[in-house]
Amino acid sequence: MTNVKSLGIFMDHSSAHLIEFKADADGADVIDSESAHQGKEESSSGSENVMHNKEQQQQAEYYKKLGEVIRKYDQVLLFGPTSAKSELHNILKADHLFEGIKIEVKAADKLTENQQQAFVREHFSNH
Repeated sequence: MTNVKSLGIFMDHSSAHLIEFKADADGADVIDSESAHQGKEESSSGSENVMHNKEQQQQAEYYKKLGEVIRKYDQVLLFGPTSAKSELHNILKADHLFEGIKIEVKAADKLTENQQQAFVREHFSNH
């Protein structure tokens, strides 16, 4: 049996918690969107259109970073409380580099880190 690399990503539009599934242990890293670190002080210093474009660019960069990580895995579970997981899934589906990766999307409420790890463990253990 080959060793399948599995990753769970608990995400919203501001951060993603990467939870690698291993039969013996779990590990977690976090990738933050640049827009999560931008303060509201910028909103008064520019037009709404400029702010919107900047947010879109930051979101695209955030999804690109996640895509670079996802390419290293055989199967990926995207889960979380917002539409970010579906947005990322649609971007990945459109890119042929991700054709060989099994990517699933599941809705999940806000979860603690332990709950996130249990969610990923339960998902991949049942597959």
